Amino acid sequence: MANTTLSSGTIYHSRVLIRCSSSERGGQQRSNAAVRVNGAAHRATLQVGAALETSINETLAELSAPLLAPATDGRERSRQNIPTEKQAEDPFRQAQIVEGGVRYQQTVVVRSYEVGPDRTATLETILNLLQETALNHVWMSGLLGDGFGATHGMIKSNLIWVVSRMHVQVDHYPLWGDVLEIDTWVGSSGKNGMRRDWLIRGRGSGNIYVRATSTWVMMNKNTRRLSKMPEEVRGEISPWFIDRHAIHEEATEKIIKLDSNAKHVDSDLKPKRSDLDMNQHVNNVKYVRWMLETIPDQFLQHHQLSSIILEYRKECGSSDVVQSICQPDEYSVSPSENVSMVRGPSLLPEVINGHHSLAGALQQWPTKYTHLLQLKAGEGYEEIVRGRTTWKKKL
Repeated sequence: MANTTLSSGTIYHSRVLIRCSSSERGGQQRSNAAVRVNGAAHRATLQVGAALETSINETLAELSAPLLAPATDGRERSRQNIPTEKQAEDPFRQAQIVEGGVRYQQTVVVRSYEVGPDRTATLETILNLLQETALNHVWMSGLLGDGFGATHGMIKSNLIWVVSRMHVQVDHYPLWGDVLEIDTWVGSSGKNGMRRDWLIRGRGSGNIYVRATSTWVMMNKNTRRLSKMPEEVRGEISPWFIDRHAIHEEATEKIIKLDSNAKHVDSDLKPKRSDLDMNQHVNNVKYVRWMLETIPDQFLQHHQLSSIILEYRKECGSSDVVQSICQPDEYSVSPSENVSMVRGPSLLPEVINGHHSLAGALQQWPTKYTHLLQLKAGEGYEEIVRGRTTWKKKL
């Protein structure tokens, strides 16, 4: 932080406060300055006059060095209060470990900045809640290292978690002010993967709003290549496994790869610094936002997403340029959409074609879309994530 000098002769620098007093006469006189760092008083003799600024800067550099030095792992864990042992409850997050001490449960309230114009929680809000409760689960387990959900064994092997597939089903969108109860748990997925599931319910009613499941694998933080699960890590996480599924998928739906001949294409999308997570790549919630931006606005005015499947292929960095492609499934028009406008009294044009138009409400829209995000790589493109969305009419 830059020095700030006030007219009174008080100099503020980060957490250091220096007050200097001197006579206007006799510029070569010396004066004692009281320096207070972290509540402790120190004495520093400063040269008044031409050497005053130099002396102050040298003193600040010496005193600030311990404050600005990078914290060790132990100090960082202490600052964040990361538990080193399993916790049964967390009163600050209104969370607890249930079902034999393996399933995580947290109570949250839908806030005003988490809803859209219709006062319902946005899809981004739901995805952020899933991510946050997953990390909080690892936090309370006592296994969290200093990574983005990485365990102690993963830290030793320089490994991080990456999501390879995610499926979210939304039965009902929570309203602003709704009190929700979110449950999440983990299970095995093949030899080297882990499955994580979620259920979001109304706290009072018990009605299920959202179901979600995901598959996670490990990647080397330096080489960015997928890795086998070390036995030490397997020993850490396997006691937490539950054989239960939030979504029962009889067969995994294969998502086709689109090309630039798709109906909707949005190019030259660029990540912002705020889009990056602690692993220094674009957060997967941002991918969903890019995908949905290619869907026609008129469709979004009358429909809401009921299911999304994501297959992640490659990470995206801060300097990448992204293209979002979307193709409607023309054969997915719902029978309830197969209506036509009846003849009757003449309607005003704004009623027929306006922002919330009757034509838009009655138009035969597809209910399924296929998506692809890809980044520019030389003369071609590399896949980031494939997606499949299903939609239903808004009430």
